Amino acid sequence: MDTDAHNLLLKGGRWKPWEYALWLLALASPWLLASHALIINEIAIVALFALSLDLILGYTGIVSLGHAAFFGMGAYSAALFAKFVMPDPLVGLAVGIATATLLGALCSATILRGTDLTRLMVTLGVGLILMELANKLDWLTGGADGLQGVVLGPVLGQFEFDLMGRTAAWYSLSVLLLLFVLARRLVHSPFGATLKAIRDNRLRAMAIGIPVSQRLVVVYTVAAGMAGAAGALLAQTSGFASLDLFEFHRSADVMLILVVGGVGWLYGGVLGAIVFKLMQDALSSITPQYWTFWIGLFLVVLVLVGRERLLRPWTWRMPRSRGGHP
Repeated sequence: MDTDAHNLLLKGGRWKPWEYALWLLALASPWLLASHALIINEIAIVALFALSLDLILGYTGIVSLGHAAFFGMGAYSAALFAKFVMPDPLVGLAVGIATATLLGALCSATILRGTDLTRLMVTLGVGLILMELANKLDWLTGGADGLQGVVLGPVLGQFEFDLMGRTAAWYSLSVLLLLFVLARRLVHSPFGATLKAIRDNRLRAMAIGIPVSQRLVVVYTVAAGMAGAAGALLAQTSGFASLDLFEFHRSADVMLILVVGGVGWLYGGVLGAIVFKLMQDALSSITPQYWTFWIGLFLVVLVLVGRERLLRPWTWRMPRSRGGHP
Protein backbone atom coordinates (compact mmCIF):
# COMPACT_ATOMS: atom_id res chain seq x y z
CA MET A 1 0.00 0.00 0.00
CA ASP A 2 1.18 3.54 -0.78
CA THR A 3 2.88 5.23 2.19
CA ASP A 4 0.59 8.28 2.08
CA ALA A 5 -2.52 6.08 2.04
CA HIS A 6 -1.16 4.02 4.92
CA ASN A 7 -0.48 7.16 6.96
CA LEU A 8 -3.97 8.43 6.18
CA LEU A 9 -5.48 5.20 7.49
CA LEU A 10 -3.38 5.42 10.65
CA LYS A 11 -4.44 9.02 11.19
CA GLY A 12 -8.11 8.16 10.76
CA GLY A 13 -7.78 5.31 13.25
CA ARG A 14 -6.27 7.39 16.05
CA TRP A 15 -8.49 7.98 19.06
CA LYS A 16 -9.43 11.59 19.78
CA PRO A 17 -9.47 13.04 23.32
CA TRP A 18 -13.25 13.47 23.23
CA GLU A 19 -13.64 9.75 22.48
CA TYR A 20 -11.80 8.73 25.64
CA ALA A 21 -13.97 11.14 27.65
CA LEU A 22 -17.13 9.82 25.98
CA TRP A 23 -16.41 6.17 26.81
CA LEU A 24 -15.32 6.93 30.36
CA LEU A 25 -18.59 8.79 30.86
CA ALA A 26 -20.53 5.91 29.32
CA LEU A 27 -18.89 3.34 31.61
CA ALA A 28 -19.53 5.57 34.63
CA SER A 29 -23.18 6.22 33.70
CA PRO A 30 -24.66 3.18 35.55
CA TRP A 31 -23.10 4.56 38.73
CA LEU A 32 -23.83 8.23 38.04
CA LEU A 33 -27.39 7.50 36.87
CA ALA A 34 -28.16 4.41 38.93
CA SER A 35 -31.93 4.89 38.70
CA HIS A 36 -31.69 4.80 34.89
CA ALA A 37 -29.43 1.74 34.62
CA LEU A 38 -32.09 -0.32 32.84
CA ILE A 39 -32.47 2.13 29.96
CA ILE A 40 -28.68 2.55 29.78
CA ASN A 41 -28.48 -1.21 29.28
CA GLU A 42 -31.10 -1.04 26.51
CA ILE A 43 -29.25 1.81 24.79
CA ALA A 44 -25.97 -0.14 24.86
CA ILE A 45 -27.63 -3.19 23.29
CA VAL A 46 -29.43 -1.20 20.61
CA ALA A 47 -26.22 0.75 19.86
CA LEU A 48 -24.34 -2.53 19.31
CA PHE A 49 -27.12 -3.77 17.02
CA ALA A 50 -26.98 -0.53 15.02
CA LEU A 51 -23.18 -0.71 14.87
CA SER A 52 -23.39 -4.16 13.32
CA LEU A 53 -25.80 -2.95 10.63
CA ASP A 54 -23.64 0.08 9.88
CA LEU A 55 -20.75 -2.20 8.94
CA ILE A 56 -22.71 -3.60 6.01
CA LEU A 57 -24.92 -0.60 5.21
CA GLY A 58 -22.70 2.41 5.82
CA TYR A 59 -19.31 0.96 4.96
CA THR A 60 -20.19 -1.62 2.32
CA GLY A 61 -23.45 -0.34 0.85
CA ILE A 62 -25.50 -3.49 1.48
CA VAL A 63 -29.11 -2.74 2.36
CA SER A 64 -30.69 -5.36 4.62
CA LEU A 65 -34.15 -5.70 6.14
CA GLY A 66 -33.42 -9.06 7.76
CA HIS A 67 -30.71 -8.11 10.23
CA ALA A 68 -33.04 -9.12 13.06
CA ALA A 69 -32.45 -12.75 12.02
CA PHE A 70 -28.95 -12.63 13.53
CA PHE A 71 -30.17 -10.64 16.52
CA GLY A 72 -32.80 -13.27 17.29
CA MET A 73 -30.45 -16.16 16.64
CA GLY A 74 -27.93 -14.80 19.13
CA ALA A 75 -30.68 -14.21 21.69
CA TYR A 76 -32.22 -17.68 21.45
CA SER A 77 -28.82 -19.41 21.39
CA ALA A 78 -27.65 -17.62 24.54
CA ALA A 79 -30.98 -18.18 26.31
CA LEU A 80 -31.15 -21.89 25.45
CA PHE A 81 -27.53 -22.37 26.48
CA ALA A 82 -28.14 -20.68 29.85
CA LYS A 83 -31.30 -22.68 30.49
CA PHE A 84 -30.20 -26.16 29.43
CA VAL A 85 -26.37 -26.22 29.53
CA MET A 86 -24.73 -23.74 31.89
CA PRO A 87 -25.60 -20.28 33.25
CA ASP A 88 -22.21 -18.59 32.74
CA PRO A 89 -23.00 -15.34 30.89
CA LEU A 90 -19.66 -14.99 29.08
CA VAL A 91 -19.77 -18.53 27.71
CA GLY A 92 -23.40 -17.98 26.70
CA LEU A 93 -22.41 -14.74 24.98
CA ALA A 94 -19.71 -16.60 23.05
CA VAL A 95 -22.25 -19.22 22.00
CA GLY A 96 -24.68 -16.53 20.81
CA ILE A 97 -21.94 -14.85 18.79
CA ALA A 98 -20.78 -18.15 17.31
CA THR A 99 -24.24 -19.28 16.15
CA ALA A 100 -25.07 -15.87 14.67
CA THR A 101 -21.68 -15.78 12.93
CA LEU A 102 -22.29 -19.22 11.44
CA LEU A 103 -25.74 -18.13 10.27
CA GLY A 104 -24.21 -15.00 8.74
CA ALA A 105 -21.64 -17.07 6.87
CA LEU A 106 -24.40 -19.31 5.49
CA CYS A 107 -26.60 -16.35 4.51
CA SER A 108 -23.78 -14.33 2.98
CA ALA A 109 -24.42 -16.00 -0.35
CA THR A 110 -27.74 -14.15 -0.55
CA ILE A 111 -26.04 -10.74 -0.89
CA LEU A 112 -23.51 -11.60 -3.59
CA ARG A 113 -25.92 -11.32 -6.50
CA GLY A 114 -28.89 -9.25 -7.51
CA THR A 115 -29.89 -5.65 -6.98
CA ASP A 116 -30.62 -3.78 -3.76
CA LEU A 117 -34.32 -4.65 -4.11
CA THR A 118 -33.70 -8.39 -4.40
CA ARG A 119 -31.31 -8.26 -1.43
CA LEU A 120 -33.98 -6.50 0.62
CA MET A 121 -36.48 -9.23 -0.15
CA VAL A 122 -34.06 -12.12 0.41
CA THR A 123 -32.73 -10.79 3.73
CA LEU A 124 -36.28 -10.11 4.89
CA GLY A 125 -37.24 -13.65 3.93
CA VAL A 126 -34.44 -15.15 6.04
CA GLY A 127 -35.74 -13.35 9.12
CA LEU A 128 -39.31 -14.52 8.48
CA ILE A 129 -38.18 -18.13 8.00
CA LEU A 130 -36.31 -18.14 11.31
CA MET A 131 -39.26 -16.58 13.12
CA GLU A 132 -41.57 -19.29 11.80
CA LEU A 133 -39.09 -22.00 12.78
CA ALA A 134 -38.89 -20.61 16.31
CA ASN A 135 -42.68 -20.59 16.42
CA LYS A 136 -43.07 -24.18 15.22
CA LEU A 137 -40.34 -25.60 17.49
CA ASP A 138 -42.34 -24.66 20.57
CA TRP A 139 -41.06 -27.70 22.51
CA LEU A 140 -37.63 -26.05 22.44
CA THR A 141 -38.20 -22.32 22.06
CA GLY A 142 -41.51 -21.89 23.86
CA GLY A 143 -43.22 -20.84 20.63
CA ALA A 144 -45.49 -17.82 20.88
CA ASP A 145 -45.10 -17.77 24.68
CA GLY A 146 -41.37 -17.23 24.39
CA LEU A 147 -38.46 -18.86 26.19
CA GLN A 148 -38.89 -18.07 29.87
CA GLY A 149 -37.04 -18.85 33.06
CA VAL A 150 -33.57 -17.92 31.82
CA VAL A 151 -31.37 -17.51 34.92
CA LEU A 152 -27.73 -16.44 34.69
CA GLY A 153 -24.83 -16.78 37.06
CA PRO A 154 -22.62 -13.85 38.07
CA VAL A 155 -20.37 -12.18 35.49
CA LEU A 156 -16.79 -13.40 35.94
CA GLY A 157 -18.07 -15.30 38.97
CA GLN A 158 -18.19 -12.06 40.98
CA PHE A 159 -20.89 -9.67 39.76
CA GLU A 160 -24.48 -10.79 40.32
CA PHE A 161 -27.24 -9.38 38.11
CA ASP A 162 -29.29 -7.02 40.29
CA LEU A 163 -32.86 -5.75 39.96
CA MET A 164 -31.66 -2.17 39.40
CA GLY A 165 -29.83 -3.29 36.27
CA ARG A 166 -26.44 -1.80 37.08
CA THR A 167 -24.50 -5.02 36.53
CA ALA A 168 -26.40 -5.59 33.28
CA ALA A 169 -25.61 -2.04 32.14
CA TRP A 170 -21.89 -2.39 32.85
CA TYR A 171 -21.85 -5.80 31.20
CA SER A 172 -23.53 -4.53 28.02
CA LEU A 173 -21.43 -1.36 27.89
CA SER A 174 -18.22 -3.37 28.25
CA VAL A 175 -19.19 -5.69 25.39
CA LEU A 176 -20.23 -2.68 23.29
CA LEU A 177 -16.86 -0.99 23.88
CA LEU A 178 -14.92 -4.16 23.05
CA LEU A 179 -16.78 -4.73 19.78
CA PHE A 180 -16.68 -1.03 18.93
CA VAL A 181 -12.88 -1.14 19.17
CA LEU A 182 -12.89 -4.22 16.91
CA ALA A 183 -15.15 -2.49 14.36
CA ARG A 184 -13.01 0.64 14.48
CA ARG A 185 -9.84 -1.32 13.77
CA LEU A 186 -11.64 -3.07 10.92
CA VAL A 187 -12.92 0.03 9.12
CA HIS A 188 -9.64 1.93 9.54
CA SER A 189 -7.56 -0.91 8.10
CA PRO A 190 -6.69 -1.69 4.47
CA PHE A 191 -9.58 -4.17 4.59
CA GLY A 192 -11.92 -1.33 5.56
CA ALA A 193 -10.61 0.79 2.71
CA THR A 194 -11.55 -1.95 0.26
CA LEU A 195 -15.05 -2.06 1.74
CA LYS A 196 -15.50 1.65 1.04
CA ALA A 197 -14.23 1.10 -2.51
CA ILE A 198 -16.86 -1.62 -2.99
CA ARG A 199 -19.53 0.68 -1.56
CA ASP A 200 -18.64 3.52 -3.90
CA ASN A 201 -18.24 1.48 -7.10
CA ARG A 202 -18.31 -2.30 -7.08
CA LEU A 203 -17.30 -2.71 -10.74
CA ARG A 204 -14.31 -0.40 -10.32
CA ALA A 205 -13.27 -2.31 -7.19
CA MET A 206 -13.36 -5.56 -9.15
CA ALA A 207 -11.36 -3.95 -11.96
CA ILE A 208 -8.48 -2.98 -9.65
CA GLY A 209 -8.25 -6.50 -8.23
CA ILE A 210 -10.26 -6.33 -4.99
CA PRO A 211 -11.84 -9.75 -4.25
CA VAL A 212 -15.33 -8.29 -3.88
CA SER A 213 -17.23 -11.48 -3.09
CA GLN A 214 -14.73 -12.51 -0.44
CA ARG A 215 -14.87 -9.08 1.22
CA LEU A 216 -18.68 -9.09 1.25
CA VAL A 217 -18.81 -12.55 2.83
CA VAL A 218 -16.33 -11.56 5.55
CA VAL A 219 -17.97 -8.27 6.52
CA TYR A 220 -21.48 -9.77 6.42
CA THR A 221 -20.33 -12.60 8.69
CA VAL A 222 -18.64 -10.21 11.13
CA ALA A 223 -21.73 -7.97 11.21
CA ALA A 224 -23.93 -11.01 11.87
CA GLY A 225 -21.76 -12.02 14.81
CA MET A 226 -21.98 -8.52 16.30
CA ALA A 227 -25.76 -8.52 15.88
CA GLY A 228 -25.83 -11.91 17.59
CA ALA A 229 -23.86 -10.44 20.50
CA ALA A 230 -26.51 -7.71 20.86
CA GLY A 231 -29.28 -10.31 20.85
CA ALA A 232 -27.46 -12.46 23.38
CA LEU A 233 -27.04 -9.48 25.69
CA LEU A 234 -30.75 -8.71 25.47
CA ALA A 235 -31.76 -12.28 26.30
CA GLN A 236 -29.25 -12.53 29.14
CA THR A 237 -30.09 -9.22 30.79
CA SER A 238 -33.87 -9.63 30.42
CA GLY A 239 -34.02 -13.39 31.13
CA PHE A 240 -36.42 -13.86 28.22
CA ALA A 241 -36.41 -14.53 24.46
CA SER A 242 -39.48 -14.27 22.23
CA LEU A 243 -40.52 -14.36 18.58
CA ASP A 244 -40.57 -10.57 18.67
CA LEU A 245 -36.78 -10.65 18.32
CA PHE A 246 -37.09 -11.90 14.73
CA GLU A 247 -39.86 -9.54 13.64
CA PHE A 248 -39.53 -7.00 10.85
CA HIS A 249 -39.87 -4.01 13.15
CA ARG A 250 -36.52 -4.88 14.78
CA SER A 251 -34.75 -4.48 11.45
CA ALA A 252 -36.78 -1.38 10.62
CA ASP A 253 -36.05 0.25 13.99
CA VAL A 254 -32.31 -0.25 13.69
CA MET A 255 -32.45 1.24 10.18
CA LEU A 256 -34.24 4.30 11.60
CA ILE A 257 -31.60 4.56 14.33
CA LEU A 258 -28.90 4.80 11.67
CA VAL A 259 -30.95 7.42 9.82
CA VAL A 260 -31.02 9.49 13.01
CA GLY A 261 -27.35 9.03 13.88
CA GLY A 262 -25.90 8.74 10.37
CA VAL A 263 -24.53 5.88 8.31
CA GLY A 264 -20.90 5.27 7.49
CA TRP A 265 -19.83 6.63 10.88
CA LEU A 266 -19.42 4.24 13.81
CA TYR A 267 -20.68 6.74 16.34
CA GLY A 268 -23.82 7.17 14.25
CA GLY A 269 -25.28 3.97 15.69
CA VAL A 270 -24.41 5.04 19.23
CA LEU A 271 -25.83 8.54 18.81
CA GLY A 272 -28.94 7.23 17.05
CA ALA A 273 -29.54 4.64 19.78
CA ILE A 274 -29.34 7.30 22.50
CA VAL A 275 -31.74 9.66 20.72
CA PHE A 276 -34.16 6.91 19.67
CA LYS A 277 -34.40 5.13 23.03
CA LEU A 278 -34.68 8.34 25.05
CA MET A 279 -37.41 9.63 22.75
CA GLN A 280 -39.20 6.29 22.86
CA ASP A 281 -39.05 6.19 26.67
CA ALA A 282 -40.17 9.79 27.12
CA LEU A 283 -42.92 9.78 24.49
CA SER A 284 -44.36 6.39 25.49
CA SER A 285 -44.73 7.64 29.07
CA ILE A 286 -46.58 10.76 27.87
CA THR A 287 -48.65 9.29 25.04
CA PRO A 288 -48.55 5.47 25.23
CA GLN A 289 -50.80 5.07 22.17
CA TYR A 290 -49.27 7.68 19.85
CA TRP A 291 -45.55 7.76 20.62
CA THR A 292 -44.73 6.29 17.21
CA PHE A 293 -46.43 9.30 15.58
CA TRP A 294 -44.06 11.72 17.30
CA ILE A 295 -40.99 9.67 16.39
CA GLY A 296 -42.22 9.61 12.79
CA LEU A 297 -42.68 13.38 12.88
CA PHE A 298 -39.15 13.79 14.24
CA LEU A 299 -37.75 11.69 11.38
CA VAL A 300 -39.64 13.80 8.81
CA VAL A 301 -38.27 17.01 10.35
CA LEU A 302 -34.79 15.47 10.49
CA VAL A 303 -34.87 14.73 6.77
CA LEU A 304 -36.38 18.09 5.79
CA VAL A 305 -34.24 20.30 8.02
CA GLY A 306 -31.05 18.28 7.83
CA ARG A 307 -29.17 16.37 10.50
CA GLU A 308 -26.34 18.91 10.75
CA ARG A 309 -28.67 21.79 11.54
CA LEU A 310 -30.88 19.84 13.92
CA LEU A 311 -28.10 18.11 15.90
CA ARG A 312 -25.33 20.74 15.55
CA PRO A 313 -25.51 21.95 19.20
CA TRP A 314 -24.65 18.41 20.40
CA THR A 315 -22.29 17.26 17.65
CA TRP A 316 -20.07 20.21 16.85
CA ARG A 317 -16.98 18.27 17.90
CA MET A 318 -17.86 15.20 15.89
CA PRO A 319 -16.13 14.56 12.53
CA ARG A 320 -18.07 14.86 9.28
CA SER A 321 -18.36 11.70 7.26
CA ARG A 322 -20.29 10.05 4.45
CA GLY A 323 -23.95 10.80 3.85
CA GLY A 324 -23.98 14.31 5.31
CA HIS A 325 -24.24 13.25 8.90
CA PRO A 326 -22.23 14.87 11.71
